[in-house]
Amino acid sequence: MNRSISKICNKKLLYKPLQAFILGLCIATGTSVMAQLLPVKGNLINLNSREGEQLLLESKARTDYLPLSLQFVTQDNLAYCGVASIVMVLNALEIPAPESPEYGKFRLFTQENFFNNEKTRQVVEPQVVARKGMTLDQLSQLIETYAVKVQVYHAGNSSLEEFRKLAVQNLEQPGNFILVNYLRSSLGQETGGHISPIGAYNEKTDRFLIFDVSRYKYPPIWVSTSDLWQSMNTLDSDSGKTRGFVLINPQ
Repeated sequence: MNRSISKICNKKLLYKPLQAFILGLCIATGTSVMAQLLPVKGNLINLNSREGEQLLLESKARTDYLPLSLQFVTQDNLAYCGVASIVMVLNALEIPAPESPEYGKFRLFTQENFFNNEKTRQVVEPQVVARKGMTLDQLSQLIETYAVKVQVYHAGNSSLEEFRKLAVQNLEQPGNFILVNYLRSSLGQETGGHISPIGAYNEKTDRFLIFDVSRYKYPPIWVSTSDLWQSMNTLDSDSGKTRGFVLINPQ
């Protein structure tokens, strides 16, 4: 674990809400899965850095951070970013989950049992997702097979200002979440389209925190709103539409 994070976690004078918040920080960043990652380049800021930590502590729009950090998972294969992101959100929303044999009587959404809902397979088969991922519309339709309400926004039909407004509002309110579909190469990362949740917003620097579910590859990163918007406002060749974002609320 990052030493500066450990020091913060061990301070006894922190008031309780901040202690809980920092606990989430420790959970999300203090894992061995972060041992061998690609370098964070350009205008991106690693959450697991002094600057990244400070951005989080100064953030006023961060209600999604703790529930997502408690459900943070690594995608099961190279194309399951969308499935991993959905699973995190469904568990964070406490949506009734299907059986999961490995956990006995306990129920939890996993990337293995997510497609046990027959309606999901009517949207797209898991073997197809495992091979080529999913589009923004498929992401929305898959989430809607469970007891949640989804609003999908293609960047080509939206604007940077609308995205910022809706995303910040979402991050200021508990009990709802936002997933973004963006092009990694537009941010200087490797390589193609990707899906992950957003965990916080820092107003002073106009940056969003992406909870990257490919934790074997990149850490959570802070990205400027304009850069994130540009990476969403790119064409997905599979759908012929621009990428974008989805807002998720319980029904």
